[in-house]
Amino acid sequence: MAIKFSVQGLLIYVAIAAYLVAFLTGILRKKRVAEYIYQSGFVVAVIAFAYRWYSVRHVPLQNLFEIFLGMAMLVYLLSVFSRRVLRIGGEAADMLIGAVLLVPPGFVFDAAARKLPPALQCWLFGPHVAVYLLAYVIMAKATVQAFPGLIGKTNSQQSHLVPYEEGTYRLICFGFPLLTLGLIMGSWWGKLAWGDYWGWDPKELWSLASWLIYVAYFHWRYMFGKKHARVNSLLAVVGFVAIVITLLWVNLSRLFAGLHSYAR
Repeated sequence: MAIKFSVQGLLIYVAIAAYLVAFLTGILRKKRVAEYIYQSGFVVAVIAFAYRWYSVRHVPLQNLFEIFLGMAMLVYLLSVFSRRVLRIGGEAADMLIGAVLLVPPGFVFDAAARKLPPALQCWLFGPHVAVYLLAYVIMAKATVQAFPGLIGKTNSQQSHLVPYEEGTYRLICFGFPLLTLGLIMGSWWGKLAWGDYWGWDPKELWSLASWLIYVAYFHWRYMFGKKHARVNSLLAVVGFVAIVITLLWVNLSRLFAGLHSYAR
């Protein structure tokens, strides 16, 4: 781990601090103050992402440093949408997720600017990666909603919010089409960049595996509904584990060398 003594690093650390302070303030039941601090962290995260964009002169979604920076920026927007539209809470957990997502770009991954390799100069590069990032953040929140279901907790403490199992389902319904679109766009991009829709690349395979797990989740829930709510929650968690493998292990492990090594 290394501290980044730069403007980029400073912005990341300020955003981490804001998310953590918002989380602690929310735990102390000062919700209005926590919301303001959470908003401030979001603004700083947006500035950090914009600064990176200005620095590298291309859409900053090339490597894991930029990918985690982008996901941390999306967390607040998902929080607002979830509460206002989907009637799903969990803002405190979202604040913590935002801080955790900023740790890798803040302390782990290299921030050195890189030129886009030829394969990433395709117009599908930005939309394909952005769709997946949003899907991953949604599925992360769905997983947090699923954990209470694993321990047998069924209802949210706030009556105006949907139960945890229902919240998990709504979020997966929101994120699954994005996973599907990302898979389709990735195949199209593969055809344009490498001449084939499917190359049996490890990241392609794990992306398909995570998609199939969520298909299994929908099938199981359709067949058995809420009779086996813990299984529903377990499948949601397993799906996110596959996403983590797709995002991290496939990119970082030497066991999975493939066409997506540029994301390291």
